[in-house]
Amino acid sequence: MSNIGQIIEERPSDIGNFLVGRLLPFRERRTVGPFAFIDHMGPVQLNDHENLDVGVHPHIGLSTLTYLFEGSIMHRDSLGTEIEIKPGQVNWMTSGKGIVHSERTPDYLRHSEKSLHGLQIWVALPKHLEQMEPSFAHIEEDGMPTWTIGNVEAKLIAGEAFGKKSDVPVYSPLYFIELKSTGKETLKIGNDLYGESGLYILEGSIENDGNTFEPKQLLVAKDASLCEFTMNGNTTVYIFGGEAFPEPRHIYWNFVATSTELIEDAKQRWIDQTFPKIEGETGFVPLPPQNPNFKVKNNNS
Repeated sequence: MSNIGQIIEERPSDIGNFLVGRLLPFRERRTVGPFAFIDHMGPVQLNDHENLDVGVHPHIGLSTLTYLFEGSIMHRDSLGTEIEIKPGQVNWMTSGKGIVHSERTPDYLRHSEKSLHGLQIWVALPKHLEQMEPSFAHIEEDGMPTWTIGNVEAKLIAGEAFGKKSDVPVYSPLYFIELKSTGKETLKIGNDLYGESGLYILEGSIENDGNTFEPKQLLVAKDASLCEFTMNGNTTVYIFGGEAFPEPRHIYWNFVATSTELIEDAKQRWIDQTFPKIEGETGFVPLPPQNPNFKVKNNNS
């Protein structure tokens, strides 16, 4: 019997001047472990007058994880951080009670042809930390353990698994793992995983219980401890998950919280522009218009 509980197809979503593939949240699956949001950016080729410009916007109650396969992004935030992220590195920004940031094509690339491809992820914070002070960490590739499983090269990008630990400073038990195959390999890794678990296929294909799954599919396991599948050659997948929180999480725009009161407070603070500012940035992304039929969703809806 297959251990796949849900299959989620990547869905197009407009984030301003850029089209991404949305994986989470999904109407029938709001979270996987503490992971509340995953966007697949690209791959896209941008010409000499096209650039990524995700303007000034706020977050509460989460950590963002940016991981690139191609290209470069300049991150600026209200802590004073200004850092370029390149492929293989991780930007880990923890919003806590409130942070503001922007993500743009670096100045030196804005008038040249360039590519962009990567993942943007939100990880919800535990309830007792969702109002913590904001922070930022940039992790180089050597801070992420690597190892080999037969024909598969593995990398622990964040969290703990397989007896290894990444330098990314996470706040709850979780894992985010990259697997790249050079040849066909059957993996039985359930004993190394815990909590809830999802698998995203970036390229190539995997086989499970006689079925073949291909790129732009997110497979959510019924039971992480039973995780077993076969990777075909030249395949890249990302396994993510961890311990789910006992409380539901509400998500509205860029805000994640255990209560609607925290979200309403963040909305009003953004309308009033009392969030901290980013030095050198002007303008901001306005709060989306309120839909009269809108209801804040949690991970059980």
